[in-house]
Amino acid sequence: MWEGVVVAIHLAPAAVAPMVSVEEARAVPGRGLEGDRYFERTGTYSRQRGSGRAITLVEDEAIEALHQEAGIELPPGGTRRNVVTRGVPLNHLVDRDFRIGDVLLHGTRLCEPCGHLERLTQKGVRRALVHRGGLRADILTEGIIRVGDSVREP
Repeated sequence: MWEGVVVAIHLAPAAVAPMVSVEEARAVPGRGLEGDRYFERTGTYSRQRGSGRAITLVEDEAIEALHQEAGIELPPGGTRRNVVTRGVPLNHLVDRDFRIGDVLLHGTRLCEPCGHLERLTQKGVRRALVHRGGLRADILTEGIIRVGDSVREP
């Protein structure tokens, strides 16, 4: 059994807008995180339907490895993922339910890095984050997600 923690939360109001660090965000089923580009349907991939667009997560350990292994330093919001975790095996949460604080989520698929991310950051990010670019998830219950919340199995 594992238990991790939320170390950062980031939202962007529009597709290529910079990510803004916040202490908390309201999670809404079927919409996403209030104030984020995908909640407002102004994200780069908002026109593509399907699950896993409500919230994205990335491991703080992956961001550290990006720097150590590839020499690429990104701030936590630089990954364009909403929630940065520590101590959470995100790849193992595909097709599984988990909680952030009191909010129930369902991991849908890995959030592999794309060319869009690399264009917004720097060359090499895409290759360096393959299979550790994070997790896409659906929000199952409404609530507030806060920095410092535990991340755990239900």
